Amino acid sequence: MTETWMLATLWLGLALIATLLSIWFGIATALSEIVVGTVAQLIIGAVIGGSVLGANEPWIKFLSGTGAIILTFLAGAELDPVVFKEKWKEATAVGLAGFFAPFLGCAAIAYYVLGWSIPSSWLAGVALSTTSVAVVYAVMLEYGLNKTRYGKTVLAACFINDLGTVIALGLIFAPFTMRTLIFVIVSIVIFIILPYVTPRFFKRYGNRPSELEAKYLLLCLFGMGALASWADSEAVLPAYIVGMVLAGTVGKDHILIRRLRTLTFGLLTPFYFIRAGSFVSVPVLIASPLIFLILLLAKMATKFVAVFPATRFFNKNGREGMYTTLLMSTGLTFGSISALFGLTHHIIDTSQYSFLIAAVVASAVIPTLIANAFYLPRHLLNPDPHENETIVAEHETFPSIQKGDAP
Repeated sequence: MTETWMLATLWLGLALIATLLSIWFGIATALSEIVVGTVAQLIIGAVIGGSVLGANEPWIKFLSGTGAIILTFLAGAELDPVVFKEKWKEATAVGLAGFFAPFLGCAAIAYYVLGWSIPSSWLAGVALSTTSVAVVYAVMLEYGLNKTRYGKTVLAACFINDLGTVIALGLIFAPFTMRTLIFVIVSIVIFIILPYVTPRFFKRYGNRPSELEAKYLLLCLFGMGALASWADSEAVLPAYIVGMVLAGTVGKDHILIRRLRTLTFGLLTPFYFIRAGSFVSVPVLIASPLIFLILLLAKMATKFVAVFPATRFFNKNGREGMYTTLLMSTGLTFGSISALFGLTHHIIDTSQYSFLIAAVVASAVIPTLIANAFYLPRHLLNPDPHENETIVAEHETFPSIQKGDAP
């Protein structure tokens, strides 16, 4: 156990360094964790040996996978059902445009321009089609746009975009067997039952120090993850949909969400993102920076071509439309999840993974900086008080949510 404790100390030390860097430089913690993982593997590998970091230790892989599953669930649980019902046409149009254009465009560029294989090109299309809900939500929260109809609509569009990514990843790379059919049927039944059973179960047995709610949700997520793995799919795929179907119940219980966030961001996701960064080959990026630039520009260009016209169709002015387009061009969590899926399933090699991760990380930073510097819709920064009526209604429905508990 001595080696295990020492390795855990090393990883949590790296996580703490990454958190400090995110605070000092004002960037997403997930982004700094990926960078720290990349640098740590480069330095430790050069000085001591590549195996010292232990990225392939079974317990690290388990914590990493658990972090990805719960983070994916939390992303789905952030959906606002009320606003989505009101703005579903706009959110769906923008979200689908933001998915299909980079998915097809980046896959075509990877195949015809970079000469990648067909499976590798499709994986590149999936990884670069994503929108970072984490980055967009952080920006919305920073400026208070998450309280506006505009901000909630953009977040809903992000969910649609990433749902397309999740479905594409499953449909393209999961083998269609009898296990797949069983997985789909059982999943549909579970997704229908959960919104009915969960609130009633929580109402009768919840709100106790034993944290029954967290155990219940982890049971559901692990169970669905095991079923997905049994069907040769990915455990994060059903987690996102579970979060979406429970957004109207679990997603509104901000106290429960904050507890899950403490577990996820305090312990689990550092293992996921640092591990993802540790697989990046810096020498490969230095040797061929043009490939990285091509993938990054392909993602941003295809997002712009599709998303900006969609925003104008729904009468968004130029500034709002450009701001939405740039935020929809970001990528991080699902992009890195898709790239790591491709690497671990031997769909792409280490070099291709390095290029994709670099493009995904850059897309989390560059579009956000441009959006906030030049296209921030300042006229929305002081939202109409009437736009908060939904939030007030939610607090009345869930009296356990106290002032200041909102994420």
